[in-house]
Amino acid sequence: MKEEGKKIVLIGPVYPYKGGISHYTGMMYRALSKKYQTYMVSYSFQYPKLLYKKEQRDYTNDSFRVEDTKYWIHTANPVNWMHAASKIKRLQADLVIIQWWHPYFAPCYWALTRMLGKKKIIFVCHNVFPHERFPLDRMLTKMVLKRGNAFIVQSGKDADDLQTILPGAKYEQAVHPTYNAFKFENMSKERARELLDITEKEKVLLFFGFVREYKGLKYLIQALPRITDRCEDVRLFVVGDFGGAENREAYERLMEENGVRSHITICDGYIPDREIEKFFAACDLVVLPYVSATQSGIVQIAYGFEKPVVVTNVGGLPDVVEDGKTGYVVDPENPTALADAVVRYFKENREKEFEENVKKEAYRFDWDRMIETVERLNQR
Repeated sequence: MKEEGKKIVLIGPVYPYKGGISHYTGMMYRALSKKYQTYMVSYSFQYPKLLYKKEQRDYTNDSFRVEDTKYWIHTANPVNWMHAASKIKRLQADLVIIQWWHPYFAPCYWALTRMLGKKKIIFVCHNVFPHERFPLDRMLTKMVLKRGNAFIVQSGKDADDLQTILPGAKYEQAVHPTYNAFKFENMSKERARELLDITEKEKVLLFFGFVREYKGLKYLIQALPRITDRCEDVRLFVVGDFGGAENREAYERLMEENGVRSHITICDGYIPDREIEKFFAACDLVVLPYVSATQSGIVQIAYGFEKPVVVTNVGGLPDVVEDGKTGYVVDPENPTALADAVVRYFKENREKEFEENVKKEAYRFDWDRMIETVERLNQR
């Protein structure tokens, strides 16, 4: 039942924009709208081509669609910001929640929040600072975040980063809720493997998401010979956008140098939402060998498919993966530690045990917990 008179404006990317933050925003809207009158405000224009050369929208999957989304914000047009702020003010919301992850949005968000006047503002920080740092990012981040009244962060690292620019800021650290919206067909493991031409006896590892240096794929490639020497029939699926032929070729050379190219299947490019299910349903273990991170939505997608995850001890990843129960936590940049974790999982036959543990942990990652966090911050 919705609380009488309470109105919330949620600002961020949503369908048809691609990416995990778009999915997150759509699911946050659903959770908020169960209790409050919630308005979804998104972008008529998100990134310039200079920053994101590929198509930014995916219309093929409308499962994350938010009806009556108001695509009011052109992030690169200052004249638009005045009009957008005026429209948002007319909604007469009690609270404005803004998704924050990159300083590109700082001028737009700074102007919007100034023009909104005394509206209470909560920033959801997916990253306080961007993964790939650049000059002025700290100044731009501080410029806009100081407009917030409270903050949700998803790792201790982000909490520390926030405190360095806004000492005494009101915040709560909340775990990233689970994405379970990709189970379009409740596809069986057998059916998924049939679609991907994987045999029943193969042990399948999955690296999923944009391939960027900070995600540590090279360490997983270096770990693979140590895995295949001790486990038979191991196959690694690398599924995601390499960002160009040059980057992919560099990784393929590394695969050849380590003698594991025949053990790796590459699916290069953006993966539409409806194609995601088969990769997670088919795999045995998700591996995220990140060098740096604050958190990762990939863990929550994996948990949505009841799959355990191997992560590195960086950012908030150890907060969501319980070592030896829902996966393993290993040191970053350490191929031997990665290999040992994967081999242990298969040699000790931990699949059923870990899957049950992931199911038991589901309550921790429920969207209702996130809404409770919003409510506490709004009352402080």
